Amino acid sequence: MILGMVGLGRMGGNMARRLIKGGHQVVGYARTPDAVKALAADGGKGAASLADLVKSLAPPRTVWVMVPSGEPTESTVRELGGLLAAGDTVIDGGNSNFKDDVRRAAALRERGIVYLDVGTSGGVWGIERGYCLMIGGDRPTVERHDPIFKTLAPGRGEVAPVATGPAGAAAPKNAAARTAPDGYLHCGPAGAGHFVKMIHNGIEYGLMQAYAEGFDIMKSAAAETVPAAQRFDLDLAAIAELWRRGSVVSSWLLDLTAQALAESPALKEYEGVVQDSGEGRWTVQTAIEEAVPADVLSAALYARFRSRQEHTFAEKILSAMRMKFGGHQEPGARK
Repeated sequence: MILGMVGLGRMGGNMARRLIKGGHQVVGYARTPDAVKALAADGGKGAASLADLVKSLAPPRTVWVMVPSGEPTESTVRELGGLLAAGDTVIDGGNSNFKDDVRRAAALRERGIVYLDVGTSGGVWGIERGYCLMIGGDRPTVERHDPIFKTLAPGRGEVAPVATGPAGAAAPKNAAARTAPDGYLHCGPAGAGHFVKMIHNGIEYGLMQAYAEGFDIMKSAAAETVPAAQRFDLDLAAIAELWRRGSVVSSWLLDLTAQALAESPALKEYEGVVQDSGEGRWTVQTAIEEAVPADVLSAALYARFRSRQEHTFAEKILSAMRMKFGGHQEPGARK
């Protein structure tokens, strides 16, 4: 397929390159001219503006937006709404609030433009590993863009699907669920994709916090305040490596933790300031609106707030994980 990609940063640029490698044609635009030139050098076509990008595409046009959530996404979608025509599609693959998706979809629908929201997980590793895609929007439009989603997604790899059961078992009743083992799923109408991604990131906060606190407790086992007979000087890097094999707590986050500890056992290059990208807050707010208890997710969010005032080894672990999977640097860190 042919599509436009707006935003060529860590995520957008790598996604565009994965699409090009998969045989798609990509017209890219970013505020940074060097990013546009780099994409052109890798087989894409550069655009000098949003208007130029739209003119470079033949109807029905598809433009994928990968810019920061909030006003950058808002203004980009608003401008595209004035440039595109009925039958065209806008895809927001950033980390938007699902409530904004519902509003934008309704506004664009009045002009005959279809809006899809795609929660995208994969970080800086996605160009090789693929991206987990949580999709919201009109089903026919989602199905029409299946070649794009299939290229971006990880594919089945070595992970055996659970939904279909053993050989010969019945297929899932929900036809859309058949793509889940491939790493992408049409979750529901506009807003559903980013709603699922919001909860995904809320859970991510809790998982990361659990690892961070556990490693902090093990590090503190060597403290002089602990009775000598109960004092242990543990090799945290080796323990992380151990847990990656056969343990029920193994995960990609643990893989990244093991890598960080192997590179720097004391994590001295990390201060321990942990930012939150928004979805954790929205998850807790949604839990309040639904009157659903979310003790762990709330505590994990508050721990990130605390990290900006005082820093523990747990916060260094959190910061290291964020750097490893998403390239998120601490405020003030050298780029």
